Amino acid sequence: MKRLKNLIAIFFVLAMMPSCSEYLDVVPDNTLTLEDLFKSKEEAWNALAKVYSYMPRIEQTHSSIWTAGDEYIGRLDLNDNTGDLRGIRLMRGLQSVSDPLIGDWSGTSAGTPLYAGIRQANVFLDNIDKVPDMSETEKAEWKAQVKFLKAYYNFLLVQKYGPIVIADGLIAPDASKEELFQKRSSVEECFDYIIGLMDEAIPELREKMISTLLGQVDQAAAKAIKARVMLFRASPFFNGNMEYFGDFVNSDGEPFFPLTYDKEKWKDAIDAINAALQASQANGNELYKYSAQPYIFDREDFIANPEKMQQMYDLRMAITDPWNSEVIWGYSNIDIYGGSELAHSTNMRLPEGYGGGITNEPGFSWQWMAATYAMTERYYTENGVPIEEDVNFELDKKWEMTTTPGANDPEYQKLRGIMQPGAETIRLYLNREPRFYANLAITGGYWRTHGVRINTKMYAGSHGGFNSSQHTTDFYETGIGIKKFVHMESKSGHWARTVKYPYPIIRLADLYLMKAEAMNEYYDTPTQEVYDAINEVRRRAGVPDVEDVWADAGIVKTVNKHKTKDGMRDIILQERGIEFAFEGSRFFDMIRTKRAVMEFSTPVWGWKYTGNTGSSFFNLEVKQTRRFTITDCLWPIDLNEMNTNSNLVQNPGW
Repeated sequence: MKRLKNLIAIFFVLAMMPSCSEYLDVVPDNTLTLEDLFKSKEEAWNALAKVYSYMPRIEQTHSSIWTAGDEYIGRLDLNDNTGDLRGIRLMRGLQSVSDPLIGDWSGTSAGTPLYAGIRQANVFLDNIDKVPDMSETEKAEWKAQVKFLKAYYNFLLVQKYGPIVIADGLIAPDASKEELFQKRSSVEECFDYIIGLMDEAIPELREKMISTLLGQVDQAAAKAIKARVMLFRASPFFNGNMEYFGDFVNSDGEPFFPLTYDKEKWKDAIDAINAALQASQANGNELYKYSAQPYIFDREDFIANPEKMQQMYDLRMAITDPWNSEVIWGYSNIDIYGGSELAHSTNMRLPEGYGGGITNEPGFSWQWMAATYAMTERYYTENGVPIEEDVNFELDKKWEMTTTPGANDPEYQKLRGIMQPGAETIRLYLNREPRFYANLAITGGYWRTHGVRINTKMYAGSHGGFNSSQHTTDFYETGIGIKKFVHMESKSGHWARTVKYPYPIIRLADLYLMKAEAMNEYYDTPTQEVYDAINEVRRRAGVPDVEDVWADAGIVKTVNKHKTKDGMRDIILQERGIEFAFEGSRFFDMIRTKRAVMEFSTPVWGWKYTGNTGSSFFNLEVKQTRRFTITDCLWPIDLNEMNTNSNLVQNPGW
């Protein structure tokens, strides 16, 4: 019943006014004057929609920043089409100062023109008080939303560009040259401005957004994003980064980045995270637990293997169950008619023989965005530690072929519903943590999609694999699929057959892992509070508590790694890389912790997708070379902007 209610809720939100769809979709006619925009509450609602319309399209395969990093590879990016997969092109060293990829400063190459969004916010704030048929309370709350969005857009710019131009108000038509052509502010000034604007907005926001307005900003969402801002402000890339930016100065010779490390910024982050956790929990946010009946194809396995199957459902549906309790703020301005969502480019095509003879439709089920091989090694073992740390995991045998136990074998009981019985696979795919099986489509596993359960083999000509007779261009280049964004009931052939849900901008698990990281960085050695915070996420994921496994010489090679700040930092960042896999977190996590150059400059590997047997398929080959330098950590300002405003200083290396 809960699933049905959630499905109804998402379509209600997309269809009704004042719904998320309208506040994000409706854009006023360009011929209207400012007076027209604010002559009534209805017109002001459209102006509010205009401000929201500048939210970056995180769900769109070819323009999403989520595809940056080392988690995805797309078949279409194997050519030189500049309109495909800009996030992955960024990782190939193809960034350009003449047309920056996903450039949010001026909206270049599928970027969002965030300064246009900030300008629209300023228009709104200057005129909302003129609306005659709104109460002062309504005006104050709408103002607060717009102030927050203005701050959020500034933060997104700082993430990519570092020091930015602070456009706090509208520029008059008769403005002077100095007012028109402004200089970039220092990173510290930018963070102070963003935080100050958020602090102004938060008290006037609703404590909790009503169901018909889900997706609009409330206090819990604003406090959660503020916590993220504070985490970035305290992180090494933005806090005392003499190594990268010691000579990056403005026209007066003053450094753009703070060059002296300030430990107290981590304490500020802790305070903001705790406030966000308190607000979220008061709003009823909690880590997602699947509470509906399991699908009919899983019921026997649920009865036989209830603990593992519950964990799998909790993890498998945490993103795709619309507006569930874990989502603090979600992006719901989805083009329901288009087919370029990550949910569609990652979805497996329905194999023949499944679905009661339903035609194998490619629409909304592209089957070509794949996971990199690196993701198969990033997830933990069943003991909740990296494969290279688990003394019981035979690294030298990880690529050996093996067969899962048969259906009647007692050893198979813990695998019921997780892996197929008597299936050919490799040792790397066995004895792994629940998130591995919930998120990745692998040889010998299952994929629940199209309302059925598919036995995935991934070999050429088999379920999930390359099929030259049906779709020679639609295949998982690495032989590894991504299940995370595909609802179990999503079908293909028409948009109405797909299940829509908000893509998470921030969810509760992020706050717990932010708290663990901030506290670990602030105190000299990890405290129990650090362990407690990370364990909230680990327990939901079905892995043991961090202090238990890392203290056990019978499990780990580096015993007590969790007791040092450096060791715990590694553990937390790997936890983030697993929990938020494919959600766009790792890319900026690696940048803000100054690990991006090392992590992102290695080739992408994958299995030989044309292999139709285990021996011909399980051969690693380089799929794509990658190059990521310190220069790539900051986006270039578009050359047109530089030529227009001579007061701008370009980012280093560009």
